[in-house]
Amino acid sequence: MRFWKRTVYTGTLAFSLLLTGCVNGESAEQEIFQTLEEVVELEASFEEQQGPLLELEKEESAIYDEILTLGMKEFDQIVKLSQEGLALVEQKEAAMKSEKESIEAARKQFEEVKTSIESLEDEELKKEAQALYQLMEQRYEAYMTLSNHYMKSMEVEKEMYELFQTEDLTLEQLQVQINDLNEKYEKINEANKSFNEYTDQYNKAKLDFYKKAGLNVSYDN
Repeated sequence: MRFWKRTVYTGTLAFSLLLTGCVNGESAEQEIFQTLEEVVELEASFEEQQGPLLELEKEESAIYDEILTLGMKEFDQIVKLSQEGLALVEQKEAAMKSEKESIEAARKQFEEVKTSIESLEDEELKKEAQALYQLMEQRYEAYMTLSNHYMKSMEVEKEMYELFQTEDLTLEQLQVQINDLNEKYEKINEANKSFNEYTDQYNKAKLDFYKKAGLNVSYDN
């Protein structure tokens, strides 16, 4: 089953700086702003995967439900539907890999903000920036946990569709597979909740940091 995931907010392109910036080049505050908003752009493809993945989940769920309504006298139809289900799971895997790649690229870009944080002259602002950095790192770790659980659940889904193509499949065998899959889904839900909570906290902390840094940024969200 698919889960909704929240993304980081991006500020509008037009923003005003109420800072006394460096004479040459950008201030550390400006550099942090630029890096954090570049991260948002890199996560764009992550957000774009949400709709297609949800549609794949709906299609697969419909196939799974239809299989469960069929009796073994309709084994040929079960095999056909199982093959379609397998193909959908493989499409989900490909989409998840693309999604993870966009997150990994964003994380790599995000880590560059450390240098700018160390350049902040205001110690209180630096502490807040460091806390913001740690929050985002926790968010990325939560996503990796979520992604791993989701990939494992798809392995079980594939095993289940392969079992459906076994003519002598017993109810006991099927129940074991269903229980395994439900456990995977439970872990996904827990990891997704954690990821969304970190995302909400980060979005709020980022906006608070911008305000305290003197960056007057408005959001469309």
